[in-house]
Amino acid sequence: MDLSSIASSKEKDQQHVWHHMMQHANHTAPMFVKGEGSYLWNDQGEKFLDAVAGGVWCVNVGYGRTRIADAVRDQLVQLNYYAGSGATPIAAEFAAKLLSYMPGLSRVYYSNSGSEANEKAYKMVRQISEKKYGGKKHKILYRDRDYHGTTITCLSSCGQEERKNQYGPFTPGFVEIPHCCEYRSQYGETDSYAEQSVEAVEQIILKEGPETIGAMVLEPITAGGGVIVPPAGYFKGIEALCRKYDILLHIDEVVCGIGRTGQWFGYQHFGIQPDIVTMAKGLASAYAPISCTVVTEEVFNLLNDQPEERESYFRDISTFGGCTAGPAAALENLRIIEEEQLLQNSAAMGEYLKGRLQALQEKYPLIGDVRGEGLFIGMELVNDRTTKEPVDESVCMALVGLCAQQGVLIGRTNRSFRKYNNTLCLSPMLTLTKEEADIIADAIDYAFANLKR
Repeated sequence: MDLSSIASSKEKDQQHVWHHMMQHANHTAPMFVKGEGSYLWNDQGEKFLDAVAGGVWCVNVGYGRTRIADAVRDQLVQLNYYAGSGATPIAAEFAAKLLSYMPGLSRVYYSNSGSEANEKAYKMVRQISEKKYGGKKHKILYRDRDYHGTTITCLSSCGQEERKNQYGPFTPGFVEIPHCCEYRSQYGETDSYAEQSVEAVEQIILKEGPETIGAMVLEPITAGGGVIVPPAGYFKGIEALCRKYDILLHIDEVVCGIGRTGQWFGYQHFGIQPDIVTMAKGLASAYAPISCTVVTEEVFNLLNDQPEERESYFRDISTFGGCTAGPAAALENLRIIEEEQLLQNSAAMGEYLKGRLQALQEKYPLIGDVRGEGLFIGMELVNDRTTKEPVDESVCMALVGLCAQQGVLIGRTNRSFRKYNNTLCLSPMLTLTKEEADIIADAIDYAFANLKR
């Protein structure tokens, strides 16, 4: 685009586009005009290393992937759409490929966003409750600090109180369980944090009544709630509770899925078998909208077990779940990750970058904790390491701005909590090189060194 065209677009943007997560009276949205690899260029010609994969953790294989764009173009010319009540070769091929990475799961339900994928899962749980338990086993447990989407029902399962402000009343039947952030232990200093966390969940199950609980939804690593990696043994304990009390285990992989953590899926770090897995963001590296709700054959059959009954099927539709661009982009995305060994790169470069950040933790007392898996890393900031008093959100905002001055875009917890908006978040492209990791770490070093408080 030439400069006059960009100026015209910017004017139209300011007059007509309602941007996400922004108070328009005080801010103007940044305009980006080009992306290539790990880098973005804005309307001023400035170059930035994007360490948040498109701002919301989704452009996993980087910008400018011609082969994904070509795959989408070719598919759209051949057949752009047919409703999900029909079949298309690309949807079948992608589903089979995806499931090859997910032993124990067998069915893929297509839709368009992470919120929609989770809504589908909740509807499945409610319908199973109605069909099999007379509507009694309808409650869904969700975890403090986890996030599962932006619709009213997804916000009903949101463990981030500030995101829920002004949107109630919420869908009934959702019950909160405690977070599993060992750095913020609810139980004081303890050598058995995982066990105590699981015991706390069991107490809630018993209080609510196991016969009323249909599912538990968890992020494998809490994302926007502070990049929280569960302690060893936590997920095995949670899985055991679900089996003990006949509760479906729903893992929300919208952020962690498709290589972000160094495995295809975050839950695969913990050796568990979910009943339902939802995913979106990195599924097609944001080259086309797509999300999937993936289930076991047992869950599928619970909704298809009585063909003679008029309502014995999942009575749901997602109009653009029938668009073929998503599966085409996602299939090519998976091929790139395989061919370029990006799972291995995510794990290796994640360890390297985390090591650089841990060195900064020794240098700057503000950094209370560095945590994460693969190329998904959080830095929790505190005023005092002993009391762990969180810094004000404005400190993280200032650090993000200082990194941008150095040509690096990083993320942060953003108006999600009343108190704990104090984590810097990193999710670079899975293609990250050691040189790029150093650029990110050096920019963060500069930001802390030049922070004015």
